[in-house]
Amino acid sequence: MKKLSILIVLLTFIFISFYPKWVQGAQLQAKDLIIINIDRNKMAYIKKGKLIKIYKVATGSSLTPTPTGTFKIVNKIKNRPYYKGKIPGGAPNNPLGQRWLGLNINGTWGTTYAIHGNNNKKSIGKHVSAGCVRMYNGDIDWLFERIDTEVPVIITKTKNNFALIAKQNGYHMKINEKQMYTYRTTKLKIE
Repeated sequence: MKKLSILIVLLTFIFISFYPKWVQGAQLQAKDLIIINIDRNKMAYIKKGKLIKIYKVATGSSLTPTPTGTFKIVNKIKNRPYYKGKIPGGAPNNPLGQRWLGLNINGTWGTTYAIHGNNNKKSIGKHVSAGCVRMYNGDIDWLFERIDTEVPVIITKTKNNFALIAKQNGYHMKINEKQMYTYRTTKLKIE
């Protein structure tokens, strides 16, 4: 009887110790994910472990760099006003574009940093923002309709490809043959 009690206690301890890791692993595969690589000014949208799209983006300048780390989308705003310049939301000269995915970076709760549109297509692919991530308006419109709040956003500066970045952060990313070809021809090898 004593051996059975010890065995039950031991099995319970093992189950409790490892259960959160099993749950966490399952949750990482079930969620959407955005990865932004500042080094390449590229952003990947991953849905349930499958790479959906890669976007060209603009990120922070050397004076106002985009913060790195893992954050969450905490708000979604259509036609956000540009308060600093007193430009109404939806105006053609609004540098924030028509869609705003606010990020909780350093306790800002989505009011300071975001993934958003822009009014200057020529800025995409460059390090020119005040720390936000800019996208073409058509791209952010498409993403805005498909993404929810609480989605994790990994922002990093690395030579690594998106599959490796995902793996290093506990995510597994599936890539189809066409995407593999794109990776190989743009020197972003998966291996």
